[in-house]
Amino acid sequence: MSAPRVGLFRIFRSGAGRVGIVLTGGLLAVALLAGRIAPADPFASVGPPLSPPTLAHAMGTDDLGRDLLSGVAHGTRTSLLLALIVSVLTGFIGVMVGALAAWEGGRMDDALMRITEFVQIIPRFFLAVIVIALFGPGLDRLVLLLALTSWPWIARVVRAEVLSLTQREFVEAARSLGAGRSRVLFREVLPNALPPVVVVVSLNAASVILIEAGLSFLGLGDPDVVSLGYLANNAQRFLRVAWWMAVFPGATIALAVLGLNLLGDGLNEVLSPRGAS
Repeated sequence: MSAPRVGLFRIFRSGAGRVGIVLTGGLLAVALLAGRIAPADPFASVGPPLSPPTLAHAMGTDDLGRDLLSGVAHGTRTSLLLALIVSVLTGFIGVMVGALAAWEGGRMDDALMRITEFVQIIPRFFLAVIVIALFGPGLDRLVLLLALTSWPWIARVVRAEVLSLTQREFVEAARSLGAGRSRVLFREVLPNALPPVVVVVSLNAASVILIEAGLSFLGLGDPDVVSLGYLANNAQRFLRVAWWMAVFPGATIALAVLGLNLLGDGLNEVLSPRGAS
């Protein structure tokens, strides 16, 4: 059995991992098939305003007669795409900073760790509020801001792993065979340091979704893009008369965050030495 299949089987053996895969996979399917699941334009009025869930509109309509199912499907795509882009960028920055700090050591390590500590104490949510207030809302600004402030946790994990791996026998064997420093780092050390990073990235993706939802809920999101937070913000004025406007976007946010956290727990069980044994 191949390594990916073995890893997937181990995650499914974990209750948390199994639920995390089902929830995350289901929401990813909704995001990828949003155009087929809900072909209506999420900004177009297609029915009577504030209509409860019916066969024609499974999640009802909002105050402007827009189909809420279309909004939730396309909003899920936006939120997951944002989490994916930020996760890729933060993973790259964190891995590079952590690996360089541990590999070079000395003053380079001290300097990079001081920068990491400084970025780590920055309150991301309030910084995002300030940036949006100064430069206006936009997903591009939010992606850049979150990518530049979410990597310290990954850098710390990578640094600790690299410091540990440099003392292992296979690294010493590669050096004794004449492998250069760059080859040892990128071919021997980093591939073995990445598994714990996957866990941190999955947990960080959940926090990205929450931050975007929180900003949009406060009216600081991009008004030209449908997101789950945008839908929750739009539902505030109609909580007493249109429960579905708040329940369906809120439940989707909760399921996305829960799924990613449980997936992270399952990955942690599989990738940890005890779980892999």
